[in-house]
Amino acid sequence: MAGKLFLCATPIGNLEDITYRVLRTLKEVDLIAAEDTRNSIKLLNHFEIKTPMTSYHEYNKIEKAYQLVDKMREGKNIALITDAGTPGISDPGEDLVRICYEEGIEVTSLPGPAACITALTMSGLPTRRFAFEAFLPREKKERALVLEQLKKETRTIILYEAPHHLVKTLEELLEALGNRKIAVCRELTKRYEEKTLASISEMLDYYKENEPRGEYVLVLEGKSFETIAEEEKKSWEAMTIEEHMAIYEGQGIDRKEAMKLVAKDRGISKRDVYQALL
Repeated sequence: MAGKLFLCATPIGNLEDITYRVLRTLKEVDLIAAEDTRNSIKLLNHFEIKTPMTSYHEYNKIEKAYQLVDKMREGKNIALITDAGTPGISDPGEDLVRICYEEGIEVTSLPGPAACITALTMSGLPTRRFAFEAFLPREKKERALVLEQLKKETRTIILYEAPHHLVKTLEELLEALGNRKIAVCRELTKRYEEKTLASISEMLDYYKENEPRGEYVLVLEGKSFETIAEEEKKSWEAMTIEEHMAIYEGQGIDRKEAMKLVAKDRGISKRDVYQALL
């Protein structure tokens, strides 16, 4: 009978956040695959867990995944842990999970700490809809593309950032997204945890004067539907009604329906559109 992969969430700072179920699982499995065994051994030693470990990280994630799958086929149960938080979120765990499904290996996830959710819930910003972007790409063109896409994002946005990149990222966010509200969360669950809700410009001014330290989660408000509607209205008003009509008619929409759509876009009556077209 094949073994199973257990995704085990570990503390993001405070060791008391680990669950009883994760502790029991880490003791019972045959092997623990860890992102950094040097880091994880501290956690295991603290809880007196003697289970053997092996490394599973970004640079061996595909080859090692198949090795782990072979062990599970032999009946071994394996736990996957990262340096902190829930495996599979912005780390190579997602590749191991995918390969397990492709190879018919059962996967289960043991819920627990996740920095993105912890920051979101304490941010003071809307939580019903959110977009998790993790770290922005370092490659210049890809980064610019992602920032361009985020301009129209109406959901609350969650980003991760390292201290030495924080000021530059805040500058780019201010330029790309405007001066939105942002919750800057630092060292979550740890002794010196900080969270501040302010504008991007206010946080940028602060961190230009105060050196960033620790790991950061940035939670930004999404673009309001009212703002998007106002911007669209201004873009329509920048063209003539004839040009506006041509856009819809060019999509195969009949003239009568196109007039209704133009009137709605511009916030005017259908009669006004008709008169302008005479």
